[in-house]
Amino acid sequence: MELSVPTKKLHLAALRRFFDRLVNRHACVINPAATVKAERHAVVEGKTPQIDPDQVRTLLKSIDVSSLVGLRDRAILAVLVYTAAGVGAVAKLTFKSFKHDGTQYSLRFSEKGGKSREIPVRHDLEQFLREYIEAAEMTEGRLFRTAYLKTKTLTKNAMTGIDICRMMKRRLKAAGLPGYFSPHSFRVTTVTDLLEQNVALEDVQYLAGHSDPRTTRIYDRRRRKVTRNIVERISI
Repeated sequence: MELSVPTKKLHLAALRRFFDRLVNRHACVINPAATVKAERHAVVEGKTPQIDPDQVRTLLKSIDVSSLVGLRDRAILAVLVYTAAGVGAVAKLTFKSFKHDGTQYSLRFSEKGGKSREIPVRHDLEQFLREYIEAAEMTEGRLFRTAYLKTKTLTKNAMTGIDICRMMKRRLKAAGLPGYFSPHSFRVTTVTDLLEQNVALEDVQYLAGHSDPRTTRIYDRRRRKVTRNIVERISI
């Protein structure tokens, strides 16, 4: 198949699991895909572009929060930045996901693979969320909802991950920032920023919701800065 190596490996993994199910149900004796070896593919650094912290600040400050939609968009982007959550998990947040335990506010995320994690909410994110919830007069349902075209009022329909991506593209364009960034770029920036501050890898791994520290390292862009310094010193 004329596909990329990662796609081939994904197809092969699906075949292995399919034949495993057949073996478990006694439909066949052995798994013929179990011993098939795919091409080697090692990922040292991810392809997701990193958005600079200064660009993040510019993006958040550029949002006009005089409307309910502006408050919503600022809250969404702040959640992505200050929790390192995936866009799908952010889209699934409900009103009850934002709760106070008597000492602090937190957000409970439902992530891929049925995982559930609770992330503390920092003070500025708490303010953004409370301002949005109060303006929306929200008491139940999904936390982030779609808007009625250009009326700047919200519907009862939940935003999807795709809706959040499109919203971010619009906000990037309005702020005069490159349009190739995505919600995933915030995860890269947050992970790199914490590692640069010498936060323990296992703590950053937990925040990002990774089961393997090697996945967390893929998000680390510190090496890119080192490489840039090295090539600038070439005296040719």
